[in-house]
Amino acid sequence: MGAGYVTGFGGIIMNTRILIVEDEPSVAELLYDYLKASNYTPHIIANGLEVVTWVRRYNPALILLDIMLPGLDGVSVCKELRTFSKVPIIMTTARIDEVDRLLGLELGADDYVCKPYSPREVVARVKAVLRRTENGEHDRSTNQVTIDEAGYKVLLKERNLNLTAVEFQLFVTLYAQPGRIFSRDQLIDTIYPDRRIVNDRTIDSHIKKLRLKITNIQPGVELIHSVYGIGYKYEEV
Repeated sequence: MGAGYVTGFGGIIMNTRILIVEDEPSVAELLYDYLKASNYTPHIIANGLEVVTWVRRYNPALILLDIMLPGLDGVSVCKELRTFSKVPIIMTTARIDEVDRLLGLELGADDYVCKPYSPREVVARVKAVLRRTENGEHDRSTNQVTIDEAGYKVLLKERNLNLTAVEFQLFVTLYAQPGRIFSRDQLIDTIYPDRRIVNDRTIDSHIKKLRLKITNIQPGVELIHSVYGIGYKYEEV
């Protein structure tokens, strides 16, 4: 078994390779040290042009991908990776205004972190994304959600949430990609394909009603999360 793999419980072979794509040496080295201390096998690349070749050869478990890179920017790298790989990608950016761009492009990234960030937070995000992708639908069953698309029904612990058509579409959109943050504009485009004039508060109102229906069945459980200033995501915590 080569470097970057360990044997886990039950003899399962686990990939521990994490690719750090970051051109600031101090930032890259700090992430390297923290990931190494968490029993991952990190590798640093500083130029965007080198990423695709390395990924094809070494197949990392996850990539931390900065947007501003020499050679080829992170957005272009992410788009090229998604033509052949489903490897989890966490985008990093020093500009908060890049967030809308990341969401709008629908690049297929699994998460993002804004600089300056705590390396502990980044390691926690790495662990969360890997848990989500490795466990797949097993983790999704925690709250016993069942979706009946033909009947426009969502069952939570076998009880019907009694959603309106708009609430159903909203829930299914978020649920289909747990952890992904959707901007209000993206949700409006999904729910109202006829592009009628709808403001952000309409989405907020639907989310409020949706949360209330979830709470009525499972008090204290929050499945739809607000991300301040950006939008909403589905996540079971």
